[in-house]
Amino acid sequence: MPEPQPEQQGAIAGTGAGGAMDLAMSEGTTLEKVPDGPEGGGAGDRARSLWADAWRDLRRNPVFIISALIIVFLVVISIWPSLIASGNPLSCDLAKAQQGSQAGHPMGFNAQGCDVYTRVVYGARASVTVGVCATLGVALLGGLLGALAGFFGGPSDAVLSRLTDIFFAIPVVLGGLVLLSVVTSNTVWPVIGFMVLLGWPQISRIARGAVITAKQHDYVQAARALGASNSRMMLRHVAPNAVAPVIVVATIALGTYIALEATLSYLGVGLKPPTVSWGIDISSASQNIRNAPHMLLWPAGALAVTVLAFIMLGDAVRDALDPKLR
Repeated sequence: MPEPQPEQQGAIAGTGAGGAMDLAMSEGTTLEKVPDGPEGGGAGDRARSLWADAWRDLRRNPVFIISALIIVFLVVISIWPSLIASGNPLSCDLAKAQQGSQAGHPMGFNAQGCDVYTRVVYGARASVTVGVCATLGVALLGGLLGALAGFFGGPSDAVLSRLTDIFFAIPVVLGGLVLLSVVTSNTVWPVIGFMVLLGWPQISRIARGAVITAKQHDYVQAARALGASNSRMMLRHVAPNAVAPVIVVATIALGTYIALEATLSYLGVGLKPPTVSWGIDISSASQNIRNAPHMLLWPAGALAVTVLAFIMLGDAVRDALDPKLR
């Protein structure tokens, strides 16, 4: 029987099952290593996780950088609008109604004589608040229900599937016209509650599919065989590997919820005066678009840029977290 070569001796230290085990361990260690180069710290470094790779790709993506800067700016002016707008959005002068750009008022005045620039800046607060709160509510409710149904299956999964089918059959705008027409509150919470009520089925289905895929992996089956409880498997093994699709869909949906709030406010059933909203300003300016187009163009432009920024951010996050695109 020929003697093993030196490289074979390093991989098979022994005979029989022991040699195969040593070879598997050697290969597993190799998979944990990162090659030398500008991105790796050396042959002994462990491989980056999915989140580390995603963050590295996002930092190099100009779409992510531009959209993130726009979103950070919107969040800042939503919290502190007085940083760039010193006026009062509810202070109006009818003598200046529909007038164009003037010194100190670069966007002109609306039909009531209110400064359009100040109202555009303060209108970001309502839109961003509705979008962020609705997205958090939808992600928490839909993600929790979908994860539980996908993990346990059985009757709960069947009931949730039929329930989501019912909610998918409800037109969103028509549902808003019906449900919000009876609300008299001037706050953002009825609009947020409506979006959560009709928005959770989409996230629920995404979370359910991701959990069903994750729980079939070998490491989950191994944890189950070792006697791990359902809560431990769910929190330690399944949820971290199923949360990426939920984050991607929720990020893209945030821009959709901002556009939906503006649509409902435009139709008169969303936010109501004296709340400052881009949808309200677009609705009031649509009647004078020929005489004073600036009243419509500025809030509509701000709305379009905001929605586009969140959709671009969601697309960048999706590209970074999707292993199939690597």
